[in-house]
Parts: sequence; C-alpha cells; structure tokens
Amino acid sequence: MKQNMGNIDRILRVIVAAIFAYLYFSGMVTGALGIVLLVLAVVFVLTSIVAFCPLYTPFKINTKK
Repeated sequence: MKQNMGNIDRILRVIVAAIFAYLYFSGMVTGALGIVLLVLAVVFVLTSIVAFCPLYTPFKINTKK
C-alpha cells in the first residue's frame, strides 16, 4: 500500500471528520444521515492515519509531494 495522500489532504480529512462527529454527537444530524456521517468520519480518520485513499488509486490521484 503506497501512500498517496499529502499532509494538507490528511489534515483536512481529520478536520472534516471532527465536524461530522460533532454534528452527530451534538444531535444536529440524526437518523440514517447521522450514521452515514459518522461512518465517513471514521473512514476519513483511518485513511488519514495510513495516508492512503483507495478511491485515489483508480483515478491516479496523488496529493503527496
């Protein structure tokens, strides 16, 4: 698994994940949409940790310098 995410991309994903988690846990977003946002938040954090996004591979996107 070759890294394909740069630091800015990783930081933005963690920020978006934190916003999604806040929206869910504060009760602003509930139901199915809330669960989807929570799952996306977990995926964003995991992909940020490993610096690899599987969706970037088929499109040959690489934000790592």
